[in-house]
Amino acid sequence: MKRKDLLGLRDVSRDEILEILETASRFREVSKRRIKKVPTLRGRTVVTLFFENSTRTKVSFDLAAKRLSADGVHISAGTSAVKKGETLMDTARNIDAMAPDLVIMRHSCAGAPHMLARNFDFSVINAGDGINEHPTQALLDMLTMQDHLGDLEGKTVAIVGDVYHSRVARSNLYGLRTMGARVLLAGPGTMCRPEMAGPGVEVRHKIDEVLEEADVVMMLRIQRERLPRAMLPTSREYAHLYGLDSAKLARASDRVLVMHPGPINRGVELSPEVADGERSVIMEQVTNGVAVRMALLFLLLGGSDDASA
Repeated sequence: MKRKDLLGLRDVSRDEILEILETASRFREVSKRRIKKVPTLRGRTVVTLFFENSTRTKVSFDLAAKRLSADGVHISAGTSAVKKGETLMDTARNIDAMAPDLVIMRHSCAGAPHMLARNFDFSVINAGDGINEHPTQALLDMLTMQDHLGDLEGKTVAIVGDVYHSRVARSNLYGLRTMGARVLLAGPGTMCRPEMAGPGVEVRHKIDEVLEEADVVMMLRIQRERLPRAMLPTSREYAHLYGLDSAKLARASDRVLVMHPGPINRGVELSPEVADGERSVIMEQVTNGVAVRMALLFLLLGGSDDASA
């Protein structure tokens, strides 16, 4: 993959996506070993710079770096000089002075990772910027879909919930369209806006309107941290109208995949029996996250091609 950074999927080609997914498929084997480590990125330094809370993304990037033998350093907003008033650019300049090879960044402001990528020579991976994009999540989602469905060309993926404020949804929209999938969006009008429709993307407003056609149903949580209070329905109302429970799932194909990027609000967007049911591939998404992030570190940093060493 001939690029310095991964900031989003809007401009990533089908061939690049396939290369990432194929590389991730190879790296999955490393996580099944008794000693889960290869020397692929020995001597490389990876910095995770997170200004928002994270469990799955941060831990999987940390594990990805460790399993490739890279040296990893984590910086959070709560323990950095940002708490003392330091600007983001000054923080980045200080990190750059210590010669990292790659910085993984999560920030509440859309475009923050792009600013670092433009101004510094180290590689940058966007781990989520505001309501803009979360490309690595979409890539692991597509790898999970591909495992079960094969080629995504012509498949139908329904994304349900707070679509407008979801960076996961936005990256999936870009990636799935590039891979030839059809995307159905459903959610409340304030969270699933008509302007999101486009080639290969349809906007509807009821979950029942997408279930019967879907090969995949991806449920999203309400982005409460990004919504004015007046826009928020009660949890009970939301669960009744947009949550996925066993009764609603029965209207879908018996082969449909149920996905969620996490964290799950059980009893709101997903009932426990669906979240843990036989159609759920949520834990597979988490497992695939490590492999996808290993693949990206490998491809961006040009590691040794011997993943089995």
